[in-house]
This record gives sequence, C-alpha cells and structure tokens, in this order.
Amino acid sequence: MHIPRIVIAGDRSSSGKTTIVAGLLSALVRMNLNVQAFKVAMDYIDPSYHTWITGRFCRNLDGYLMSESRVLEIFNHASRDADIAVIEGVRGLYEGYEGDAGSTAQIAKMLRAPVILVVDARSITRSAAALVRGYMDYDRDVQIRGVILNKLGGERHADKATREIERYAGVPVVGAIQRNDEMHLAMRHLGLVPVTEGRLRHHGFAERVSRIREIVELSLDINRLIEIAKEAEDLREVEPDLYMRNDRGLGLRVGVAQDEAFNFYYRDNLELIELAGAEVVPFSPIHDSRIPEVDGLYVGGGYPELYAEDLSRNSSMMSSIRDAQTDGMPLYAECGGLMYMCRELEWPHDGEESRYQMVGVVPALARRGRRRIVSYVNGAFVTDTSIGRSGDGFMGHEFHHSELVVDGDVRYAIKLNRGTGISNGLDGIVDGRMIASYSHLHSASYRGFPDVFLDACREYRYET
Repeated sequence: MHIPRIVIAGDRSSSGKTTIVAGLLSALVRMNLNVQAFKVAMDYIDPSYHTWITGRFCRNLDGYLMSESRVLEIFNHASRDADIAVIEGVRGLYEGYEGDAGSTAQIAKMLRAPVILVVDARSITRSAAALVRGYMDYDRDVQIRGVILNKLGGERHADKATREIERYAGVPVVGAIQRNDEMHLAMRHLGLVPVTEGRLRHHGFAERVSRIREIVELSLDINRLIEIAKEAEDLREVEPDLYMRNDRGLGLRVGVAQDEAFNFYYRDNLELIELAGAEVVPFSPIHDSRIPEVDGLYVGGGYPELYAEDLSRNSSMMSSIRDAQTDGMPLYAECGGLMYMCRELEWPHDGEESRYQMVGVVPALARRGRRRIVSYVNGAFVTDTSIGRSGDGFMGHEFHHSELVVDGDVRYAIKLNRGTGISNGLDGIVDGRMIASYSHLHSASYRGFPDVFLDACREYRYET
C-alpha cells in the first residue's frame, strides 16, 4: 500500500510536538486533505485533539504492546482512503521501554516513515546542529528527513541555527517557530485538557486551536512536508487478524460512559465491539438520569475527580448502576471508572479536601495519590471474570494520579508482574460480573477483549 506519511518526533519531552501536530493537522484539513492521525504509545488525550481536528478517529500504535503485524494492520486499516497520515511520537525519538521497544523510532522503522524532528532550540544555535547530527547517526535505519526548530528567540536565532543544521547535518529545516505564549494548550495533572472537556467548559478553546494553526501555517513549509510524506516507501499488506467481522455480539447492546468525566477509550476497543455485531450505546453519568437498556456496561477512564460534585449529585444514575451490578450485569470499570465505582471520592478543590459519594459497588475511598503513575503493565487473571479467564495473560497500561484506600474484604482478579495496580501489584476488584481495575487494556495486545466481555453480556441476557 502506498500511504503518504510522516512521523513528527521530539528531541525530548516538552519539545512542543503535540501543539505543532495539532496545528499541522488543522492546516492539512484546511487544504481539503483527508488526514489520518496516529499517536505513538497509549496516551488518550493527544488523540482526542487529533480526532476532533481531522474528523477521523486517531489510533494508538505501540511497538511494545503490539507486534509489527498488528501495527501495520492498524495503520493500513485506519489510513484507507486517507490522503496523508501524520504520526505523533512520544517523548524523545529514541526513548523506549526496553531498548527500541515502545519508542517512536521503532514505529518509524516499522512503518518505513520519514521522520521530522522537532528540536527545542531555546538558547542553542550551533549546538542544534550537533544535536540533529547525533540523532541522525544514532540509528541510521531511522529516516530523519527534516527539522522543525521550536521556541526560537527571533529571526537571527532561526537563521543561524538553520544554516548550521543544513551545513553540518545535511537535513533541511522545514519549520522555524518563535517563542509564543499562544503555542500552548491547557495542562493539568495528567497532561492536556481533553477535547470533550475543553470544548464544553473552557472559553476560547476552539479559538486557541485556530490560532495555533495560523502560527503553524506561517512557520512551517507545509508543501515540503507533504512532499516528504509522499516519498515514503510502499507498505506491505498483512493478513487481517484484528478487524474481523463476526456475530459474537449480535443483538447485544453495550452501554459506554461518554461525557466530560469519562472519555478515555481506545477506538479499537469500541470498534471491535461493533465488528462483533453489538451496538455501542453512549450514555452520560453526569447528564443522564439512568443507564440505557443494555446488556453490559463499560465505564472507561477520564477525570471523575474533576466532576465529582456533578457525578455525586446524579443519585438516580448511581442507583441504576448499583441495581444493574446487583442484578448480575457485566460491568467493566477502567481507571476513572474504577474511581467512580468506589464508595467515596476525595480530591483537593480550591486548597481544601472535598469528599463525594460515588456509586459504592467497590468498598474503597478513591483519593489523590502521592505520585503520578504512568507505566506499562503485564500480568494475568487469577480468576474468571467478565473480561478474562483464569490464566489469561495480558499487557496493558496504567495512567493515573489517584490511589484507593480499601475498606472491606475484596477479591482481586489480576496479579501484575509489572505495574502498580490497586495494591502491591494486585488489580481488578471483582464482585459478580463486575471488574474494576487501574489497568487499561487494548484489544490489539489483549485479545480477550471484547470477546470474553461479550460472552458475559450474552449470558446475562439469557438469565434475564
């Protein structure tokens, strides 16, 4: 397959690549191009921007959690009928979990994609050339085809750095962006503000993204970037394995919590539910009075701590979830969903600790933890659950700043070999067909989801 594509990689974290990618995607869309975005690693928030800007679901690509064949399948599947694909990297170009694994460089090599390196050029000129040359020499299989200089102090700064990079490293500078306070997106304890929340609750959000596009259009040679993308090699086709239609979920309805508080989902997880014939039924724990008529519930990640008062006030919704769980409905609560299932949620607001009642099917208090947890996880189910059977192994991801204080007897369904989980490497509190965990699962790395979950939903339907 020939799909024009480029990887936008940073020389380090906070190089500014996410903001630049947002502006670039917006500029390409304004050129009437059909743009497919990807994000290296398992972040949720950056992809929410990409999806909103392009009108196409952004996909995650991770060489640690996914085989090369699965990376290619996801890329080919998502990019069909796209004019260009833009892959945003993670951290610095070569940062991985184990050597190359999990790095932006690994994905660039798997996809044979040209790389555009974003360099944080604050306070450096000639040194920028040495940095770029070093990145090029570190792994010759990575095709660094252009440089974007970011956070420059002025035209003289840009000219000097550009001249040295093109002379010494022999790679073109395709963009030079001056330091500008408008080149920022709102941040907080887990990173950027997600798009769903930003659009609803942050005044001037869309205007800020539009302004970023204008700066990028003025600062980048976008036509040259498109040319570089078109020079990417053809990709091999792979045998379909992930996106296979089947009738496992035929006639089933799965309620998926989607609003300001809950919006961290991998698109592939939801698409595989749909490809199995089931209907994904969105609902809002904040705004709806009760759950819809469904055969199972999936409450994903997000920021329940920021909407705790709104969630707590909606007692009829929480009551309907408790009744469904007591009745035996399969309930998969993931990270933010886990916090919502607790008895109470405590979080600092305006300098004071505030505590709110939550659903109450997990006997615990969720509260702000001492540190932010961002890590791969791997482990296995030690008992049968509605998303996995005893002995099933998996790899996934955890991403949270909360912790649980458990108050009562609980059963853990997951033992982690790597990762924190809820308590000392134990994760996945189970009660009946409910499982609530910090571990995020992706269907490309854990093939039990959604199959086992849909089987549990069908069992519940037969019983009721």
